[in-house]
Amino acid sequence: MALTGVVLVFEGMPALARPMLAQPRTDVASVAACDPREDGSNPCPRQLRRPPRRPLSAMAQIGKALFYDRELSGSGKISCASCHDPAAHYGPARADSVFTGGVGLDRQGHRAILSLTYLERQPNFSIGPDDAVADDTVAPIQAPHDVVRGSAKSASNTAASAVQLVPQGGLFWDGRADTLQQQATGPLYDPAEMAATRDRVLHRLRTAPYAGALMDFAGYQGRRYPDYLVAEALFALARYQIEETDFHSYSSKFDDWLEGKARFTPEERRGYLLFNDPKKGNCAACHVDQMKPDHLPPLFTDHQYESLGVPRNMDLVQNRNPAYFDLGVCDRQPDGKKLLAPYCGMFATPTLRNVAARKVFFHNGVFHSLDDVMDFYVLRDIDPARFYGKDAHGRVHAYDDLPAPYRDNLDTTDAPFDRKPGDKPALDENERQAVIAFLKTLTDRKTTQP
Repeated sequence: MALTGVVLVFEGMPALARPMLAQPRTDVASVAACDPREDGSNPCPRQLRRPPRRPLSAMAQIGKALFYDRELSGSGKISCASCHDPAAHYGPARADSVFTGGVGLDRQGHRAILSLTYLERQPNFSIGPDDAVADDTVAPIQAPHDVVRGSAKSASNTAASAVQLVPQGGLFWDGRADTLQQQATGPLYDPAEMAATRDRVLHRLRTAPYAGALMDFAGYQGRRYPDYLVAEALFALARYQIEETDFHSYSSKFDDWLEGKARFTPEERRGYLLFNDPKKGNCAACHVDQMKPDHLPPLFTDHQYESLGVPRNMDLVQNRNPAYFDLGVCDRQPDGKKLLAPYCGMFATPTLRNVAARKVFFHNGVFHSLDDVMDFYVLRDIDPARFYGKDAHGRVHAYDDLPAPYRDNLDTTDAPFDRKPGDKPALDENERQAVIAFLKTLTDRKTTQP
């Protein structure tokens, strides 16, 4: 039987994570005791549990060939690596808001490209307790009337918000895929991306230089049943992303600091403290940076979804239609606007690892620098005219990419989004630059070349 799913685990981890009840985060005092010393060193060095570096298996080697194979695409000119460039930490190398693909390489993609790094511990999509630390919580999807609203979420305490039921897990901006195989089929067959057809893919799998090795794995079933052959190819592609440790190398300065092998500069240290301060940046409320007892490095995401009211990006053709809205989680399934209405307008919280190397931010690629992103986080509701256009009456059209019926889904309670016009920003400009300095410590040192 074809292997159609991949369990994303490190060596020694259980194949299936057990559902976990929401647990309070480590108390504030103990976390503060491990804050960087004045000299930037770590007073609480930890041993990190990284995936082992080993030669790629034969199946993963086939997957690597698939990853770089341009002939799989409808144009014959783009591969997985065209969007997920290893030199750009398996994300987009260019600053375009979205990728331009299709058979003629002239069609805009639907959303900005996410990195393929650090997906090895991504849980399946579910709706369950809001517990940023228990990042492998699994719960069934609830009906809208079961949604529970709780208190604000902060970097120092997730227990208060854990009573809330929130979307979490899954791949893509809306969580519509649960496995790397499912994720690969999205861009492969999307007419605006790789624009492949089933017949073209099958032809390539049977004639490519790696076809013989793939057929050896697929065996009789692969020769007889085309769907089986495609499934085996997708499995190989997933194996490559799991086995190639540069997809999850944990080789940043921050990782070195966790192990006591590096020191933060004064600016990086200041940024780290602001990142974790619940009254300032509060970034760690969603981009969790604390280790759990299992010694797995922090992923800088809670795997959840947020509605942030990101400005409409008029560089995208689809957004020039005033009736068009990208509703994120609600668009992941045909009945989403009904079943998932409390989450319309919410998009995935990506990992911040390698974020300083990115040139495109948010689901619609509206911002192109960390300076712009930090300004938006801090000034969205203090100075909305800075980010949003005006309506026919000259009034600022705030949250212009979120329909009015879903404005209640917007995050207006968690710092720094809890400000109003006239309030003092949670972070001044110098503090925002300090946070960016810390974010630069999350950049991995190297990536694999083809």
